[in-house]
Amino acid sequence: ATEAYVNLAKKNDLDPSQMALSYVSSRPFLTSNIIGATSMEQLKMDIESINIELSDDVIKDIESIHEKIPNPAP
Repeated sequence: ATEAYVNLAKKNDLDPSQMALSYVSSRPFLTSNIIGATSMEQLKMDIESINIELSDDVIKDIESIHEKIPNPAP
């Protein structure tokens, strides 16, 4: 699943972690989004993800990957 998500991000000129954080933040049931960073650069990228709005096509593709691989780490 990770490879599919990374490929989707690259296809849409997105950073994979920013795409993931943006997707999680866009879920209406979410009350918080926990980020993790091991460097100042990662922290800045994580924070910037709040300004990324994913297109409907990207969201559909993310959900399609999830349908095919619902448990990416069995």
